Amino acid sequence: MSPLVKERVPMSSPDLTEAERRAVLEVLSTPVLSMGKQTPAFEESVRKFSGAAHAIAVNSGTSGLHLCVRAAGFGAGDLVITTPFSFIASSNVLLYENAVPIFIDVDINTGNIDPSRLAEAVEQLLKGGKAAEKWLPRKGAIAKKPKGVLAVDVFGQPADYDAITAIATEYDLLLIEDSCEALGAGYKGRQAGRFGQMAVYAFYPNKQITTGEGGVIVTDDATAADFMRALRNQGRAPEDTWLQHTHLGYNYRLPELSAALGRVQMERLNELLAKREQVAAWYTERLKKVEQMEVQHLADTTTRMSWFVYVIRLATQISREKVAHLLMDAGIPTRPYFAPIHLQPFMVERFGYQPGDFPIVEDLGRRGLALPFSSVMTEEQVDLVCNELKKAIPEALEK
Repeated sequence: MSPLVKERVPMSSPDLTEAERRAVLEVLSTPVLSMGKQTPAFEESVRKFSGAAHAIAVNSGTSGLHLCVRAAGFGAGDLVITTPFSFIASSNVLLYENAVPIFIDVDINTGNIDPSRLAEAVEQLLKGGKAAEKWLPRKGAIAKKPKGVLAVDVFGQPADYDAITAIATEYDLLLIEDSCEALGAGYKGRQAGRFGQMAVYAFYPNKQITTGEGGVIVTDDATAADFMRALRNQGRAPEDTWLQHTHLGYNYRLPELSAALGRVQMERLNELLAKREQVAAWYTERLKKVEQMEVQHLADTTTRMSWFVYVIRLATQISREKVAHLLMDAGIPTRPYFAPIHLQPFMVERFGYQPGDFPIVEDLGRRGLALPFSSVMTEEQVDLVCNELKKAIPEALEK
């Protein structure tokens, strides 16, 4: 954006009230800024909402996923099937433990893991030989039985978990659910984050609720929960003294200020989700009949979409870069969503991936454009974005 062009609509904005500000100030009036009563209270609010037996607060969704990988026992050379259509963290957490992400292409409508490809990948990896080569990266992996699946609820829409869990059960695969974008989403009437052995919600400022930075792991596995609580606190087990550390751990604790913010945000969760639903409905109403683009598809299994971002897909003959440039000149920011993980430079170098390896992911990555979105957007702002977008699309038609 030219420095002379004023941003007319923010890309995203947290939805904060005086209640959140008071809660944070109350913590600041005490000497306890870490490991106090706010974190357990926030954990309990997420636990009750999700219906899980345990909730473990951490300082980011990435930290939460990393602890799940550790608790799952995924290690050097282990194969874990996941999606390359996601934020980079869902693959990075596997690489932290030297596990190998085995990518599969996605459902063209939702962008989530395609269960039919998941089943095929597992079967052929078990067979080994030529059958397995299709699913392995060009370097850095050996065919063997996969140990798990890390599924992602893309853009706030749950993956097809009945199909995924059936495959995971049949082949004894541990399932981790990355619900970092999907707090409050519903799959056939059930909460996102309740299908794997472990799941993670995240609370960056553009998420449904925010703690500034932060995440919460949910699980029904008491042993895994105790282990992850120890790992987030430098590996200190419950029976350890202050300077004893049973495990190799991390400083993944959530500060009290963030927990206090999150606790109040959780009290407003249904309100915040409803406001995001309204903004998404305004967008869809105005854009669903616009030629040369598609609005987000909701699967029949999605009983509640937890709107994280509002992503449109432009037709192949429309230059996304031109559309983004024209909107930027009008004071409207946008973001491409997502850049395929397998084509990130370090992934290409490490595993030998090439363009064309995952055609659907690459197509969605080329055509997806996130529009400004938050629960504080007004209908007038949505009108502004849509009107400018409708003008930009014909101008961006590649001759």
